[in-house]
Amino acid sequence: MPTTLTQNRIQSAFDQAKLEGRAAFIGYLPAGYPSHNEYLQHAKTLLEHVDLLEVGMPYSDPLGDGPTIQKAGEKALQNGATISSMFESVKVLRSSSEKPLVIMTYYNPILAWGEARFMDDCVASGVDGLILPDLPPDEADTLRPLALERNIKLTFLIAPTSTPERIEIVALACTGFVYAVSVTGVTGARATGALHEVPAMLERARMHTTLPIAVGFGVSNRESAQAVADVADGVVVGSAFINTLERGGDLGALALEIKQGTRKPS
Repeated sequence: MPTTLTQNRIQSAFDQAKLEGRAAFIGYLPAGYPSHNEYLQHAKTLLEHVDLLEVGMPYSDPLGDGPTIQKAGEKALQNGATISSMFESVKVLRSSSEKPLVIMTYYNPILAWGEARFMDDCVASGVDGLILPDLPPDEADTLRPLALERNIKLTFLIAPTSTPERIEIVALACTGFVYAVSVTGVTGARATGALHEVPAMLERARMHTTLPIAVGFGVSNRESAQAVADVADGVVVGSAFINTLERGGDLGALALEIKQGTRKPS
């Protein structure tokens, strides 16, 4: 039996944010983008501001990713990013931070690596959980017990198109937090008005879980972060960070601006 993690950094991060009167701030950046060393530098910058870091696993067929994250992943792969190098990056980040680190990945790389081997590597590198955008929980019958044994928290996705039955299945299967997709489609920045379907979706999910619910896909600035923080337990930002890096902007300044928007209404 592999060594397991005993702490639940994910829940602790949400709890601390709640105590501070805000939604948890979750940042996403693909591992190895734009290069291994630059990724570590940018990830450490984000960890100064976010409550939880999503480590994206670059993948050649990312069906749920918009053009911004697709291009970033392609650049990382071209520069030699692999599953092994991703785990090495996580080890480095874990050595300097106690904030939760969660891998966001499609299922095929896990299957190719081997489910048990992948989970053991998660434990060895200090990963707290996995976000699985293309794996329905009712088809994760072999992965879920492996994760449970190792205390690796699993997060599955719900969307505005999810039926009440599907929301119940997903909410009950999550062990880290519930990831609510704000709009139908792929990742990327959108207008704040696109979030109008979120409150009802979150209300349905909360009927079946006490876990935190975070909202992603479309948060890009303080205004859109505030719109999500008003109704959700967590705010996820990804494409906006990559866009900032692509144009040579200040990643830390954007992260600070968005974090200010995560405050709950008084």
